[in-house]
Parts: sequence; C-alpha cells; structure tokens
Amino acid sequence: MKLLRYRENGKVKPGILDDSGSARDASGLVQDWNGQTITDEALSTIKNSDLNSLPLVQGDIDYAPCVGDAGKFLCIGLNYSDHAKEVGMDPPAEPILFMKATSAISGPNDKVVIPKNSVKSDWEVELGVVIGKEAKYISEEEAENFVAGYCVINDLSEREFQLEKLGQWVKGKSCDTFGPIGPYLVTRDEVEDPQNLNLWLELNGQRVQDGNTNTMIHKVFFTISYLSQFMSLQPGDIISTGTPPGVGSGMNPPTYLKAGDSMKLGIEGLGEQSQNVV
Repeated sequence: MKLLRYRENGKVKPGILDDSGSARDASGLVQDWNGQTITDEALSTIKNSDLNSLPLVQGDIDYAPCVGDAGKFLCIGLNYSDHAKEVGMDPPAEPILFMKATSAISGPNDKVVIPKNSVKSDWEVELGVVIGKEAKYISEEEAENFVAGYCVINDLSEREFQLEKLGQWVKGKSCDTFGPIGPYLVTRDEVEDPQNLNLWLELNGQRVQDGNTNTMIHKVFFTISYLSQFMSLQPGDIISTGTPPGVGSGMNPPTYLKAGDSMKLGIEGLGEQSQNVV
C-alpha cells in the first residue's frame, strides 16, 4: 500500500492510493498515519478494506509529511561507498549515526528555506525507513519484520554548520524545512529489495545525483539491527540511510543552494518530491 497525508482546509488528513493510483480519503478508516496506525496489525485491517469505495481526494494534493508524530529522526552518514570517495573520506567501519530534529520535517513539495547566515546549504536524496514496531536488540535477520515501510527523504544539510562549527553534525542537519519526507509511505510488502532501488536528484533541471541503494556500505537491515543495540526503535521512528554521490559539497567547485533554485528527486517505486528554495 501507498499511504499518504495531505492538507485540506487547514487540517492534515490520512490518504491512501487505490488500485488505479488515485488518492482516496482514508479518514473513515484511520485518524492519522503515525506510530499507532502503521503497525502490522493496524495495516492488515486497512489492507482488507475496500479502498476503491473511499472518497476520492479532489483537486491538486497538498502533501503533508507521510508520517505524523515521529519520535526520532535518525540518520546515517557516509553510507555509500561512491559518496565517501567523492568527499575524500574513508568508508566507515560502523554506521555513522546522527540525529535530525523532528522540527525539520516538512512535506515533500513544501518550500525549502535557506537558514539565516547560511552559505553552504546542500541536498541529499536518501531512502527513508519507517519503523513499524518496537525494535530492541534485534538481529539483522529479524530486522525486516520491524519495518512499516519506505519513503523518499531529502536530507538537506548546511555544511558550515555541520562541519566547521564545534560539536555534532546535528546543527547543520536540523534547520527548519530540512527534512522533506514522502510523498508516500510505501509498505514493506511492496518493496521487494530495498538494496536495489534507483534514486536521483535534479537541481534546476540538471541531474546531479544518480545512484542505487546497492552501493550502501551498511545495508538497511544491518543498520536497523545496529541501531537497536543502542536504543529502542519505536513505531513511527524514521531512519534516513545515507546518500549517493552528487552532493554540492563534492563538486568542483562546490555548489550550494540559493534562493530561486528548484529540486526534484525520487526513488524507484516510492514517488517523487519537488521543492523550491526561498
């Protein structure tokens, strides 16, 4: 299933795609898509419903973030071998973990706001994983059963804040609007192999990132298991799994976002995002 959330008359409502790919209003089935409603048990009830009988969403859809009330936004750095090479860093022996503030989360087509005093705002298309049930000390072999679904994420980053100021990466990752997620949360049964998905990003119509999740250093299920050794993962938590090459900081000369730029990005089978920079 492809779950979505959309804005209508100042409210966020749950939606779902029907058999023909049309968006339906799912508020008759569920109050919202969040950690309580994306469990296996809850989704199995939804899956057995007659989705084609739900009201159609009329007009252009104003997509909200595809999951509500996320508790944690966890991110993995330098997780593609070809990306590590482009920025001149050694592939990490263990996943590099940092947090992104949940206040950075925005809709997939919302405007991206360059933060005050920013000179090095950058883009990163990433595969997002949303947890569907509590995971604690789980094995890599078990990990898939703890996934609710997958989504597109733009892990926007302010490189000066991230790398040149003291402290952790979180400062450069957590600016408002720096976490577009969606448009869909695609349930795990529709993603045959998360390690073989094409992902790409275009800046002002030019493709700058063009990769595949098969070049991940630390694979999705290993990463989920690894994180669960240090903290419990809760339903609705988001994991952003790293980016392929083509980021602005890796270009020669480096290129960064400015007002008036536009980004379009997507992942095979998971949908597309489109953002204007202001």
